[in-house]
Amino acid sequence: MADPDSNTAAVLYGINDLRVHQWELPKELAAGHVRVQMSNVGICGSDVHYLQHGRIGDFVVDAPMVIGHESSGVVAAVGPGVTRLAVGDRVALEPGAPCWHCKAAREGRYNLDPDIQFFATPPVHGSLASFVDHPAELCYKLPASVTLEEGAMCEPLSVGVHACRRAQVQPGKSVAVLGAGPIGLVVLMCAHAFGADHVVITDVRQSCLDFAAQHYAATTLLTTPQQTPSDLAQQLQHTLAAAAAGADPTPAAATAAGVQPDIVIDCVGVQQTLEAAVRAVAPGGKIVLVGMGSEQLQLPATLLTCKEVDLLGSFRYCNTYPLCISLIASKRVHVAPMITHRFPFSAAGVAEGFDTAARAAQTGAIKVMFDLQQQQQQQEEEEEVREQ
Repeated sequence: MADPDSNTAAVLYGINDLRVHQWELPKELAAGHVRVQMSNVGICGSDVHYLQHGRIGDFVVDAPMVIGHESSGVVAAVGPGVTRLAVGDRVALEPGAPCWHCKAAREGRYNLDPDIQFFATPPVHGSLASFVDHPAELCYKLPASVTLEEGAMCEPLSVGVHACRRAQVQPGKSVAVLGAGPIGLVVLMCAHAFGADHVVITDVRQSCLDFAAQHYAATTLLTTPQQTPSDLAQQLQHTLAAAAAGADPTPAAATAAGVQPDIVIDCVGVQQTLEAAVRAVAPGGKIVLVGMGSEQLQLPATLLTCKEVDLLGSFRYCNTYPLCISLIASKRVHVAPMITHRFPFSAAGVAEGFDTAARAAQTGAIKVMFDLQQQQQQQEEEEEVREQ
């Protein structure tokens, strides 16, 4: 096992200033914490946004910050009071540590804790490092049937689980997922896993829809940014009717029963998609807004009211990791195909990995993953050579 005294981290200093260098760990492990030797860390869209813009809303990188929050690893040491984890355990790390005392946390909705300490959200350091100290209660042991790469994917998968819980996806329901990026894909998987009768996914990129169809047998709909919300809503209903009837989408099919989705989960969050969701959803249905594409949006409020549509927000997640691990272990979801690119944890590897993620439209990247085990093995081999 690598030496914590030689801990290396990917540290964001500002816009397009990401450096890989030594990063000092605390001398002592805090009570209730474990020290995890990181194995795999994925790149999220928020990581790329911080790199390119130095901020997301009010969260500004004004001091060096370790990046990354989708992660897994192996317990290297346990702090005082830790009893349920031991050295050598393989774990997935839930990145948000709440206070556990505020009203939201006491009610079980700790993702809404205003003081939550979330990896790689300024000023909190992230997990793209050789070692990370983290509360043991937020490190979840992985069964042998779940790889460490899949363990790191529990983080984005959690977003899908939480959104589908908010939407109350269940057998008998039809679901439309707007946006086929990484989050749209995990929502798609979770909607199927939760038992939805029919699921349609949309995107403006044919390549993303091809990926969804190839790996997840998805019913897809190619849209354009120029479409009116009404046109998009009508197309969505036609496609859903065809999926339910097993026929080609035609205007005539729109008269078939169940063409209006019971649930629309918007993973884009722009004017076109949210308005289309209101127009497409069935009366009494639910719309869950996951994507944060635009800060201000207008709604057809009268239509929303007359259809008695429930409009819900979905922010990150809470109480999702055990279910995510179970879904992966039971093969009810398959997250591994989403990992399209892998890079070593080195200065060159980190630079190339972030460039690949930032240019996803050109590279075809869905999820970029760093393999820290490869670096650790190389270091151990070099150490053995020096000792000979």
